[in-house]
Amino acid sequence: MPLNEPALALDPDPRSVQEARRWVGSVCRRLGRQDLQECAELGISELVTNALLHADAPISVRLRGTREHPRVEVSDGTAQIPVLTRHGADGDDLDELMATVGRGLDIVAMCAVAWGVTVETSGKCVWFEPAQVPHADMGPEALLPSDEELDPPDDVADDGRVRIVMHGLPISHLTDFRRHYQELRRELRLLSLAHQDDYPLASDLTEVFQRFEASFPLSLRTQYLDAVDRGLPAFDLETSLDPAAALVIEQMLELLDLADEFCRAKRLLALARTPAQREFQQWYFGEFVRQARGEAPTAWPPSRPGAQHVS
Repeated sequence: MPLNEPALALDPDPRSVQEARRWVGSVCRRLGRQDLQECAELGISELVTNALLHADAPISVRLRGTREHPRVEVSDGTAQIPVLTRHGADGDDLDELMATVGRGLDIVAMCAVAWGVTVETSGKCVWFEPAQVPHADMGPEALLPSDEELDPPDDVADDGRVRIVMHGLPISHLTDFRRHYQELRRELRLLSLAHQDDYPLASDLTEVFQRFEASFPLSLRTQYLDAVDRGLPAFDLETSLDPAAALVIEQMLELLDLADEFCRAKRLLALARTPAQREFQQWYFGEFVRQARGEAPTAWPPSRPGAQHVS
């Protein structure tokens, strides 16, 4: 018989993670599917954590499917597709992953026999079918929306967006930045959830990360991954940006400088950036800000004493 459990609305509060965990555990017991309870609780904890950190309200959870194949769903008000980071590929063991909160969608993949994302008119729904035991590997690939589902409706205007061009964007520098960014992002969101009263600034900084990720062009990731797959040392980036996002990107530059100070003071475990890392990030984010304001692109690395303009 198909399941259609009433949806549980969640408040934008860290306590909602435990509320969702208790809810899905009670549903599993009521269905006589205690064999799925561990994976269902782990998976829903991760999805609700991600929704609290990265998405807009309303947030809700529900159970659909059948008793034999129950499907746990977490809906939120943001249409941006979440990213599977695959931390386990770098050698993290299963115990460490299971003990850590908020690490992308790795845990969901490890706890599911199938999972995916559905884009809806009001946001998105991330769902998974719980496994009986967690996978030792990273689990199944996600079932993601098709390109047609991700395309904006025809009546959505693209007016006002600014074309951004970067020639010869170095893969090694960008990969290094992405790694540092993920480490810093993970540490701050863990602090904001687990020690909110002791580290209120962590919540404020996490909000900057959320605004930045919502403003940053999604096409950049696609072009970067394509260049990595092709083994290129550099690639030419072409995308567009809402000029209003330039302010958010400037805030991210300030946040990275502030994070360096915290790292040097040993208030964060991540390492402060090297001068070379900081120089690249200042140029990289600076290009988005400058071009959004109508200035011409400049080349990497910046020439001295003045930067070279490129067409």
